[in-house]
Amino acid sequence: MKFLKQAISRFVDGTGLGDAFEQPLFTAAVLVIILIISLAATKFFRMAVIPALRAIVSQTRTEWDDRLLNDKVLHALGRLIPPVVWYALLPMAFADAPLLLDVLHKVCLIYLTVVAMLFIHTMLGTLHNMSAEHETLRNRPLKGVYQMIDLVAVCVGGIVIISILIDKDATAILTGLGASAAILMLIFKDTILGLVAGVQLSANDMLRPGDWITMSKYGADGYVTEVTLTTVKVQNFDKTVTTIPPYALVSDSFQNWRGMRESGGRRIKRSLPVDVNTITVMPRGRIEALIGEGLATPEHLQRETSNLRLMIDYAVGHIQRRDDINHDLMQMVRLLQPTAEGLPVEIYCFTACTAWIEYEKIQNDLFDHLISVMPRFGLRLYQRPAGHDLTGREDPDTTQA
Repeated sequence: MKFLKQAISRFVDGTGLGDAFEQPLFTAAVLVIILIISLAATKFFRMAVIPALRAIVSQTRTEWDDRLLNDKVLHALGRLIPPVVWYALLPMAFADAPLLLDVLHKVCLIYLTVVAMLFIHTMLGTLHNMSAEHETLRNRPLKGVYQMIDLVAVCVGGIVIISILIDKDATAILTGLGASAAILMLIFKDTILGLVAGVQLSANDMLRPGDWITMSKYGADGYVTEVTLTTVKVQNFDKTVTTIPPYALVSDSFQNWRGMRESGGRRIKRSLPVDVNTITVMPRGRIEALIGEGLATPEHLQRETSNLRLMIDYAVGHIQRRDDINHDLMQMVRLLQPTAEGLPVEIYCFTACTAWIEYEKIQNDLFDHLISVMPRFGLRLYQRPAGHDLTGREDPDTTQA
């Protein structure tokens, strides 16, 4: 700097500008040098340090370091260099102006704090993308946790900036905020509750993006598309979106259908109401006829058997022969408590797939077959009397003139 000052002094004397221009020219020259140094340091980091880091991480067997040190993260890290260089070298230019130097130092510190927060934000975004693709972590609702860490970083950065502006220690500001904790808790109530709920949902594996949940209190019946710090978005079957606060999923009850999907089977639990007036003991000749049709077995001839028992045994065998039924899960056909609307025969089994459309096709085909075969056993479904049942008249034929 002494050499630079002497050179500027000789330049001023040679041009006859006067001593008044010597200090401003020196300051301007130093600022240009500082600018060049900061640009060179940033360029060196991007052209030499970043390729060296990439070469190092490419030699490791793990992939997480390659993902973590991506272009966005490294460029965000490079933004920290200029304020550090300016903060360290500005005293060379403003040694004779302590007040201005103090202001410029504050500007550098504030800029450094801002780019540090941007670096943390970029890093958290990278971590979220990595966890979203990780086999174990992708089903965890971690987005709310990352958002909370980001929010804490912003709050801390804000406190640091305020402390720089008012020339106070950050701990003193935190002490003052502690006195107004009740107000802060009221303002950030949803955020705090969302953080606690997010930790509970993740720790207990209660909810994952992609889960199908039902929560009638909030009108939610569909797939979870996003879990954030303050909201859980559910896309219903009619393509509407229901927004639920995360703490409601912890404090209230909701139904998660993930277990059904992971089990590999979807339950069929439906009853056929049989008219009790049609239940009777089957004669031997009728049983032999059903054996010939493949609707009964010779074992039924060994004892007195009702047509209802024949129907139940046939339904059990039919379910066991179907390829679209999951035979690793429970299967049964049982009689329920008789009611005023007939005797319910309940079919209980699980389909071999969980897709809704395929499930409905299998269920429709199963009950269509059972209903159509019931008359072969002399059974009839119970149905409340309609108008023509009471009058004994058929509907008029409207096709005749």
